[in-house]
Amino acid sequence: MAAKRQVTLRAQWIGKTFKELRQRNGMTMQEVAEYLGRDQSSLSRFEAGIHPPRKDDVVALMDLFGVDEESQRQATLHMVGEVSKTGWWEKHAKDIGGGWFVDLLWLEERAEHMQLFGVAAVPGLLQTSGYAEALIKADDPKAAKQQVKRWVDLRIQRQQVLDRESLTISVVIDEAVLRRPVGGPQAMVSQVAHLANQAQRDNIDIRVLPFAAGAHCGGAGSFRVIRMAEPFPTVAHIETPAGVLFAESEGAEELVDRYDRLHQGSLDAEASMDFLHMLERELR
Repeated sequence: MAAKRQVTLRAQWIGKTFKELRQRNGMTMQEVAEYLGRDQSSLSRFEAGIHPPRKDDVVALMDLFGVDEESQRQATLHMVGEVSKTGWWEKHAKDIGGGWFVDLLWLEERAEHMQLFGVAAVPGLLQTSGYAEALIKADDPKAAKQQVKRWVDLRIQRQQVLDRESLTISVVIDEAVLRRPVGGPQAMVSQVAHLANQAQRDNIDIRVLPFAAGAHCGGAGSFRVIRMAEPFPTVAHIETPAGVLFAESEGAEELVDRYDRLHQGSLDAEASMDFLHMLERELR
């Protein structure tokens, strides 16, 4: 049986773009399908992001809908080219659950700036293997030892994105996260020391949101905001026990505003570093 095609954000963006163009031009699906020489169900799957578009169809649709500006045409074709792009994660395909995780890995690879807020755990891009292993075992206590190892390896390999000089990352971590003994004292010593080391990198800014800040606007859960180069939108990613949400436009900007407020309520860079060193000494 053929594997079910996973709907990705990239395909949804393209489908949404051309659906809006079709509606703006007052055309029906049937009319556009006939113009392309395709059946209506194929066009419906394309607009829903289920079936990736062919480049020649995209060019024909831009001609039909009067997309004449060269920069817009090139940006659209660039996005189309990204729809089927794969990456290092392909070899981990059997360990990647839903299409949302493929989307997240792709977003991280294309990111120019990320804002990460951790209120339940240290963000995955900054976790040590010992800390990650403890979290994974807590989330799925029945997972086989080799499966846990593969998941940990995948999480650590994701962190290669931090070596890209073009990427900047801003992080706010709630103090409660740092004081929760995930994996035991030694694992936490290593994790806190790792955060202090990462905070010294030119492209990573780590702030601690202290208990003294009192009530804050991040109580609903951890999230990240990912900014990419044009033509891609800013995307917010939120994980919940019930599933994963991606928000764009107004939804993403709402989380940008929340992140800014959390950042303002945090210790400054120097005080955050002092806090991490103090906590590391306490844990030892």
